This record gives sequence, structure tokens and C-alpha cells, in this order.
Amino acid sequence: MIDLTTPDSPLLNRLRAVYGDTVAAELAPAIGQLVANYAGRIPPRPAGWSERDALLITYGDTITGADGVAPLTVLHDFLRRHCQRAISFVHLLPFYPFTSDDGFSVTDFRQVRADLGNWDDLARLADDYRLVFDGVINHVSEASDYMKKYRAGDPACADFFIALDPATDTSSVLRTRNLPLLHDYPTASGVKWLWTTFSRDQLDLNYRNPRVLLEILDVLLFYARHGAAMVRLDAIPYLWKELGTSCAHLPQTHELIKLIRDVYDLAAPHVLLLTETNVPHRENIKYFGAAGDEAQMIYNFSLPPLIVWSLLKGDAAILSEWARSLAFIGPRATYLNITATHDGIGMRPTEGLLSEPARAELVQLARDRGGDMTGKRNHDGTVSPYELNLSYFDAINDPRAAEPLELQVRRFLLSQAIPLTLIGLPGIYLHSLLGSRNDYAGVQRTGRARSINRQQLTVSVLESELADRASLRARVLSGYLRLLKIRGNESAFHPDARQEIPDHGPAIFAVRRQNPATGRAVLALHNVSAAPVTVSLPEDGHDLLGTGIWPAGRAILQPYQIVWLARAV
Repeated sequence: MIDLTTPDSPLLNRLRAVYGDTVAAELAPAIGQLVANYAGRIPPRPAGWSERDALLITYGDTITGADGVAPLTVLHDFLRRHCQRAISFVHLLPFYPFTSDDGFSVTDFRQVRADLGNWDDLARLADDYRLVFDGVINHVSEASDYMKKYRAGDPACADFFIALDPATDTSSVLRTRNLPLLHDYPTASGVKWLWTTFSRDQLDLNYRNPRVLLEILDVLLFYARHGAAMVRLDAIPYLWKELGTSCAHLPQTHELIKLIRDVYDLAAPHVLLLTETNVPHRENIKYFGAAGDEAQMIYNFSLPPLIVWSLLKGDAAILSEWARSLAFIGPRATYLNITATHDGIGMRPTEGLLSEPARAELVQLARDRGGDMTGKRNHDGTVSPYELNLSYFDAINDPRAAEPLELQVRRFLLSQAIPLTLIGLPGIYLHSLLGSRNDYAGVQRTGRARSINRQQLTVSVLESELADRASLRARVLSGYLRLLKIRGNESAFHPDARQEIPDHGPAIFAVRRQNPATGRAVLALHNVSAAPVTVSLPEDGHDLLGTGIWPAGRAILQPYQIVWLARAV
């Protein structure tokens, strides 16, 4: 057993901060035993990151094949065939049995959905890619064994959920849904009103019960045992509840994330933590902890809406100002730079960055371009924007506009190039890699706004589209892979390399990266406007994207042009 009870043990001190001295003294040995049980059974895997890393986000069944072929196998074959080494991490959105919310109402954390494949399929995928598992540890499905046992009065799951009198004042609790916080459930001891941050089918676990913590730590170590190189902590800001507060971002939540990090550092130090915190930037960066002792990676959730705004207005001034706030955290902490995910384009991260009229304009953009807005209910009963629901391609390119396909692809690839240049790793949603547009049929079929960006693709149809080099999908995929290949061969784009955001005028989003270890430097220029823009170059540069040598002095960037200038030699 690993001794975690010494006075200077960080883990013991975290337990004390959350549970008090008595419970902490009981919990620490149990966690030490858990770590010891797994430590020798988790195979070592690559750690850290470099400029060659990029993370793909996908459902296990976004691409389906012929009957009898597991979707996980179809995905694996597709990635090997088309992406080669452009992708290093693959984030598989929840692949566990579920009852609702496209996988996020989990019934069994330790099983692979039979219709997707099995653990052997995942093991084969893990041989080629560093896998990201979802840790959906805030809540479980109403059909989970935990809830079944709770309802039956099984002592093993007593107090696994948060029961309150329905008359309890919960008005201070931050809401991200227009649904009741408490729902009623019949149990062997009568009706219980239980806490549900997101929906009736997603019951929040009660982390005040130490047995819940032990169970979830076991699940997370089980994931490492089965090939997880990174774990995404879903809905993590709401883990700890304290009536009279917002029940979001509480100190206990941060301590529990740090404790999870401690456990992984002991049993599987290669496993990275990624926190899903779709909140204003000032709150988001707190999940790095102190000097990166919490999550190794956070989503740069402000980036997607700010890129849309920049291209809508032809003005990157707000994006540039925000990007100047992105500081180097440390060698074990960095940003995941995204434009799209399986969810919508988050609007909460624009709070304090965009004015209310500007935010309203983005909501109108989503609706005008065939999408919608999902709102959150405020304390006063009003509803404010939570996310925009539409594909990122259509957020960048108005489906109603009669524009040449070449122009639309150029504009979209510029939106995708920006995250590739920033400090951190790029996170790429599969539908962005493939240039997918709004899936109206999906919304009609499910009745859910988020389905517009979660289309299922048949591999034979997809391959046929990609075989046509003039098609939208083929142009986007080939252009995207080219950018990733160039980025992967340039040490100045190492996630930890130094970053500056120089001012080349409002129409230009400029990033200068420099790697002190290699001396390589790149000035990346992106014209977000529909007009040619003149810039002043400080020195000669060789364009990594193939347009040759750009001499120092005045230069012209064409509409939506990307230029990545390395120091000429």
C-alpha cells in the first residue's frame, strides 16, 4: 500500500480541506490502497506534448460502416487512411451505455456500448493514438446501478445523491438549463427530491459522501488501465454543492480536481486532465490551479465565438486583445485551442469580452444562418445566451450567400488556422475537419438544437465525397491536413513556445511564436477581412505555406489570406 498519511502529503491535506481531519484520516489509507492496486497494472504511455500533437474530438459512431463492422473500427480505419500522423490524440466522447443526452447520461462507467464495439477495439485504437476518455463524473443516469440501488435502499449507495426538501431555497444556484433543479423519484423509503443540474435523467452525485469519491477514483484509474492518456472532466465546475452559493467553482471542487491529479501522478503520471469549464475566461483559467497543479489542460472556450465575431466584422481587435492575456502557465499546463466541439459555440465565455449588443448580434447570426441559441435561466427569471447551435462552417460562412466554394473554404480554413498558431494544442472537431454544414434533419429527428452539429456519416458516402477533389469535404480536409503537417514540422509552434500578439492593424490577427530551445521563430498573419490589407513586415520571412520569401517592408495580404513567416535563412 502507498502511504498517503504522512503530515506533508498533499493528498491528505486536500482531503482535510474538503472533509475535515477525521474523515481524511480514514480516506487517505483507502486511496493509498486503491493507487497501489492499479499502479502496476497501468501500462506506461507517452507523456507531455509537442508541436506534432493535435487532438481530434468525435463520437465513436460519427462515422458508421457496413452492418457487422463496429463503428470504433470504422473510425480507426478512416483515421489511418486519411489523417496519418496529423492527429495524435483522439477524444472519444462518451462511449459508455447511456439513456439520454447523446451519451452524457451514463448507466455504466465501466462498459463500452455494444453497438460501438468493445474494449479490444479501444485497445487497438490506443496503439495508434493517445486516447481521451470522458469522465462524466458529476452525474449519472436514472437507469444506472447506483440509482437502482439507491431507490432500493441498498446501504452501498446510501447518500449517493443529494436529497432536499422541495421547498428548499435554491435560488442562488447557477443554472445552465431552463429546467427544475430538483426532480422527484420514488424510492423504497418514499419520494425523494434529488438534485439534477442538467436534466431529470442526470442525477448529480453527492461528493460529501466519501464512498462516492472512492468509487469515482476507482473508475478514473480503470480508464487509465484501459488506455486513457487524457481524461476530460465533464461539467466539473458543479461537482461540489453548498446551499447559499452558486454551487459552481467552489473551493472544494478545485481541491477534488487536484486530488484526482495527485492520484494520477502516483499511479499513471502520463495521464493528463482536461477540464470542461464553459465559463467566462477569468473563471476558466482558475482550473490550472496554482502554477499548473490542477488540470494540465483547459479549453480556450473564448476562442470560438471571438473568431466568428472577427470574421463577421472583418476586425480582429477584440480577439487580439484577449489573446494577449494567454500566459505561459508552466511545462505541465497548457490550453486546448478549439473552434468547435460536439456542443454549441459557448456564449458565456464572451461575457466581459463582447458588449451585450455584440452578443445579441451573434445570436441573430446563428438564427439567420439556420441555427439557434440555447439559453440559461438567470436568478431573476430572465434568460441569457448560453450557446449558439450551428455547425462552425455555417457560423463562418452564411449558407444563404451565393459565394464561390473556394472563397468559403478559404475563409473557413483561416478560422481553423488561428488556433493552430496559438500557445497550446489544437483541438479539432471531426465535423470541422470534414467541413460539415448544419444537419437540419438531425434536429428534426431529435427535437434538440445540439443535433445540428452531431450528424452521423456513412463511411461509403463520406469516401465518395472525399474522392471528388472539388467537393467541400475534400477541399476542407486536404487544406486542414496541410496546415497540420506544416505546423507539426515547425518547432516554433511547440505548445510551450513563447507567444506575442503584435499589432498589424485591426484586420490582421497576428501571432509571433518563438522556441528558445531551437531558436526558431514564426510570425503568423491572418487577414480576417474581405479586403486586401497592407502590413509592415519587420524582417525578411519565408512563408511556410508556400508563397516564397516575403521581404521586410510593406506587404499586402489578400482577403482571408494566411501567411506563416519563418525567419529567412
